[in-house]
Amino acid sequence: MIPAGHPAIPRPRIGVLLINLGTPDAPDARSVKRYLAEFLSDRRVVEIPAIAWQPILRGIILNTRPKKSAHAYGQVWSEAGSPLAAVTRAQAEALKGAFGDEVLVDWAMRYGNPAIAERLHALKEAGCERILLAPLYPQYCAATTATANDKAFLALAGMRWQPAIRTLPPYHDDPAYIGALAANVRTALAALSFTPDAVITSFHGMPQRTLELGDPYHCHCRKTARLLGEALGMELTVAFQSRFGRAKWLEPATDTTLEAMPARGIRKVAVVAPGFSADCLETLEELAIRGRESFVAKGGEEFAYLPCLNDTAEGIAMLRTILSRELEGWQPARR
Repeated sequence: MIPAGHPAIPRPRIGVLLINLGTPDAPDARSVKRYLAEFLSDRRVVEIPAIAWQPILRGIILNTRPKKSAHAYGQVWSEAGSPLAAVTRAQAEALKGAFGDEVLVDWAMRYGNPAIAERLHALKEAGCERILLAPLYPQYCAATTATANDKAFLALAGMRWQPAIRTLPPYHDDPAYIGALAANVRTALAALSFTPDAVITSFHGMPQRTLELGDPYHCHCRKTARLLGEALGMELTVAFQSRFGRAKWLEPATDTTLEAMPARGIRKVAVVAPGFSADCLETLEELAIRGRESFVAKGGEEFAYLPCLNDTAEGIAMLRTILSRELEGWQPARR
């Protein structure tokens, strides 16, 4: 019997928290500056001593980059808001009820809103005594997967009654992921009005130093591309985008790869971004807009960006498969 005056306790449930990178709240310089300040202050993202990095960040980058980035966001923003937030929200909505009535599915952003701590607390208050953290990064990287988990663990450190936690492992070579990617690419290629001379798999770049320090990201990307190429029965060109700063980054770079192709007789290309679970600034603006412009400027004739899995039927089925696997053994508690 529950004693009089005892705090109300909701019935036990299980939570799934989809986590993606983040986005500013609006496509304006002030919002972008706030977002970049959080993102670029993360020691997992910029592995330079704060005493050397923060003066550069606060004195130069945050006074010059926000306006340029706000313009870029403005080119891909919609009534639903940031594409990354809109797609991640749609993925969470599509998964509601997929694992039974006792499993709640929510979503959060590592940087910006909705914050990881906020949604973790909301799930706990709804009765979730077990929560699966699901950073939606197929390839593991300390600057993405690890920092998302770090933020969640920091929130847990402030909880008196912590839920049990599991974390989604990388799924770069999971048959469900490769199969969904291949089906998505086949559909997109079949819809084109031209046959590409080359298909480029563009992954988000990381400093070369991350590979040398033992981060498996580069190897995960290469394996994803190899398995995808085998599933499609074609050779794929691997490249890495979004270079930042003066440090040496993983190569070859996507922009220089695109610009060099027309001179080699490759004038029709398609680009797919298997490292992104949802379309975002880096795919819709950097690849689909600027990538096209640089390719055409060098003599390219046909260019196509192939969308991410997003909340397509293949993408949601894949998420259901890999999340169900991690939820095995977590049955709703019975009173």
